[in-house]
Amino acid sequence: MNIAKAEFKCSSERISQVPKDDLKDIAFIGRSNVGKSSLINMLTGRQGLAKVSGTPGKTRLINHFRINDAWYLVDLPGYGYARTSKSVRGEFSRLITDYVLRCEKLHYLFVLVDIRLEPQKIDLRFIEMLGENGVPFGIIFTKADKLSKTQREKSIERFRATLAEQWEELPPMIVSSSERGLGREEILATIEDCLKV
Repeated sequence: MNIAKAEFKCSSERISQVPKDDLKDIAFIGRSNVGKSSLINMLTGRQGLAKVSGTPGKTRLINHFRINDAWYLVDLPGYGYARTSKSVRGEFSRLITDYVLRCEKLHYLFVLVDIRLEPQKIDLRFIEMLGENGVPFGIIFTKADKLSKTQREKSIERFRATLAEQWEELPPMIVSSSERGLGREEILATIEDCLKV
């Protein structure tokens, strides 16, 4: 898939505000600071499209980007960032769960996971919620350039083994690096396949 056009459409505080057209949403989510904005910019080839920040928890709204006038790339707030107040954190999770479980436009969700970390409870809980609710999703491992090939393989294997304790069939997994453009073609090909369904 070639992304010829990518433009910011809107930010929403609640799902009643998301675009009302019939274009499908392909959404991206992950823990705060997992590298979501960098990945979105790498995929679209537009450096400043999603705001990159060194401060976790910057994305607090549902951001829709219209791609090729054919579908939306959706940047969701990060989850699990501790340095916001409990009430704000509750809002994040309500906004996220409302969108993920109730928004009819959501067609596919990519969960971003930092490849350098042990499987995190919050990621596993989120993935479990998706499974319980039948939300179609795949996993993208970010920051792969920070590890050697052997370390990457070990990390993915550890994640697979952890998921396999609960899942009969594992979701698709893609390794990426925004720095190096790694995983871009595979992610775009997955999106293209999703949009045909």
